[in-house]
Amino acid sequence: MAKIEMVMPKMGESVMEGTILTWLKSVGDAIEQDESVLEVATDKVDTEVPATHAGTLVEILAEEGDVVQVGTTIAIIETVGAENDSAPSAKTPVAEEEKQLTETVPSSRSNGNGEMNGYHANDTATATRFYSPLVMSIAKEEKVSVSELETIIGTGSEGRVTKSDMFTFLQNRENGTQKPVSTPQTQPKIEVKEQRQQPAKAVTQKIEQLQPVKSYSSDVEVVEMDRMRKMIAQRMVDSKRIAPHVTSFVEADVTNLVNWRNKWKKVVKERDGLALTFTPIFVEAVAKAIQDYPKINCSVDGDKILMKKGIHVGIAVALANDNLIVPVIKNTNELNLLGITKKVSELVNKARNNKLTPDDLSGGTYTLSNIGSFGNMLGTPIIMQPQVAIMSVGAVIKKPAVVETPQGDLIGIRHMMYLSHSYDHRVVDGGLGGKFVRRVADYLENFDVNTTI
Repeated sequence: MAKIEMVMPKMGESVMEGTILTWLKSVGDAIEQDESVLEVATDKVDTEVPATHAGTLVEILAEEGDVVQVGTTIAIIETVGAENDSAPSAKTPVAEEEKQLTETVPSSRSNGNGEMNGYHANDTATATRFYSPLVMSIAKEEKVSVSELETIIGTGSEGRVTKSDMFTFLQNRENGTQKPVSTPQTQPKIEVKEQRQQPAKAVTQKIEQLQPVKSYSSDVEVVEMDRMRKMIAQRMVDSKRIAPHVTSFVEADVTNLVNWRNKWKKVVKERDGLALTFTPIFVEAVAKAIQDYPKINCSVDGDKILMKKGIHVGIAVALANDNLIVPVIKNTNELNLLGITKKVSELVNKARNNKLTPDDLSGGTYTLSNIGSFGNMLGTPIIMQPQVAIMSVGAVIKKPAVVETPQGDLIGIRHMMYLSHSYDHRVVDGGLGGKFVRRVADYLENFDVNTTI
């Protein structure tokens, strides 16, 4: 027999921790390899974690509700047989990766630019515990010193500081309610050790007790945000804080496109079993425009602009509970219109049936939101970080419009729609932002009615 450590797997780009939602197996249960053992929530998606080996679940090391770092052991599986006895520990690759991350981002090492990993050089404090790259990145962005980091009570596994802890600290600091920070020289090290040994749930309860109690009148129903709504709320606040938003608007005549879709939607439904909506056509136009204006396909890292070679368009999908999720069509420009239609249908169905994987939600370089499906004409969308732009497309509406003909201008009934383009003014000025949305509108207005699908 051999005991294998089952660890918290890495479930997507930049995902460094997960929350244990539900254990699907109990201690003593027999488990098959690749059989789902628990459900985990990350800041991207909820997903089931399969067993790395077949055997018996002999120990559970993380409770439901715990926030666990990637690479941390969460359970022990006892295996039977020579093949399993010789199997290497499942922890090894991820643990090695975490070790490399720790070596890559040491808290007390200078970056050669007079700063200490984003902190001021005059802050001579040395970190006494591990901080994830995500926490380090937030600390650098918000100019949180090492000595301040050391005072933050971590609610993660083994007392580690999580993203949520950082946001709570920053909010308190902004409101002026943060306690004065002790320097490392005056802060006894034994206090830090006690914090690290304190159970995560106990720390959480302590923090909750410190929050001021609010009272509401009897005609108010208090509804607790679900986990996804909390994430959406935090991301929207973060995006508005990070990026100065500017929005440009264009009106497009999409009469030819509408007539073409009316001709083909029945064919596609009968032949492929797919609903031919406007969304795939909009996605195709966006991908073409990105090829014309590649500077819109980037992200920002400090004072560096990261140009993305792949065009990966995210589509906002509304769920039955009124939450929103954004799956990504990878390499959108390499798909034809039928390929995009199939991918949109697949991702929408997976989203509404809670079947999306972390990979379905990662890597987006630009986002499209079809608010016209709700009957809305205009919107000012908020950018999905770390992208620098997002477009919303409104409802297609019949209205009188001027039509230019060789015989002169005429008034006709046309299918019209508005496109709204929000962009990060740190790197996208009005010229680029305005030309981009105009180019998307041009592709829609000049849609080839002889296109086959």
